[in-house]
Amino acid sequence: MQLLIIRHAIAVERGTPGIPDEDRPLTPEGEEKFAEAAKGLAGIVDRPDALLTSPLLRAKQTAFLAAAAWGRIEPTEAAALAGGSFEEYAAVLDRYRGDSTVAIVGHEPHLSALLARLLGSRHDDRLAFKKGGAALLDVPGRLAGGAHLVWFLPPKVLRKLA
Repeated sequence: MQLLIIRHAIAVERGTPGIPDEDRPLTPEGEEKFAEAAKGLAGIVDRPDALLTSPLLRAKQTAFLAAAAWGRIEPTEAAALAGGSFEEYAAVLDRYRGDSTVAIVGHEPHLSALLARLLGSRHDDRLAFKKGGAALLDVPGRLAGGAHLVWFLPPKVLRKLA
């Protein structure tokens, strides 16, 4: 399986009065920048077989922008992507095998922890995703067996690829 990991785009700041964390939307700048980054992403990764997203608003909005860039795909919510354990991620992702390409949209620090674990590193702080950044991995078997990094790109590079 190819696994595309995407961090949600720029959202309203945590702690903004009147906006609970799970309801924080993307900012207009976040939407604009990620819509462009998503075009770059769609140019280097074929439309995935599945696009899974955290149920938190900012991730769902990011997933819909990515879906629009690829066309003909609908994001599906997966509760584990809101910050589940590695085992919860594996329970969701191990359903996909072989030549499947699966894109997930989630949050930090969970995504960098997932990436570090898949690459066999204890240094997830060195693998932090920028908002709207993405990584592509080749997962030869089950998630617990690890993965090979294909690329890890910040949103600025994705926008230049658009």
